[in-house]
Amino acid sequence: MNSIPAMNLFVSPFMMWSRLAWKAGETAISSAQVIGQRTSRLALAGVVPSARDQREFALMGSEKGEAALESAQAVGARMMLLGQQIAALAFKQALSGSVSLMSIGASRTASELMGRQARLVRETMAGSVVAAAKLSGAGAGIATGVLKPVQKRVINNAKRLRKR
Repeated sequence: MNSIPAMNLFVSPFMMWSRLAWKAGETAISSAQVIGQRTSRLALAGVVPSARDQREFALMGSEKGEAALESAQAVGARMMLLGQQIAALAFKQALSGSVSLMSIGASRTASELMGRQARLVRETMAGSVVAAAKLSGAGAGIATGVLKPVQKRVINNAKRLRKR
């Protein structure tokens, strides 16, 4: 395995998870601001909220439903794609392994047998590492897709409510 592509293989999922953590932190901070503003608004509205407050309260509920639906759609789409990618990766590894196993069976000498076994182990380990890195990146992609609609609404709400 070439060292530069191998490094990219591990750096990419790390960067994806790091960006996700950053976005989750931004979302948490903005969410705390929005919750504080809306809670005080609910408390100040009293028994009979104004028309403006009623619109804001209705917006709260509809946004949550829309964000949940968009997150579910993002997960569904990404999971379908991930299933196909995993199947292709498994098939590729099975083919690679079967070729190596056949070459072991065709060995004529003990040293040839040991060399082919070592290559099988090396290829299997390398394939497993690649698969784990790809799965980690895919997990980060799914989590990012889930967070994106929520983050978009929370940050927009924080900006909008700050202006008032």
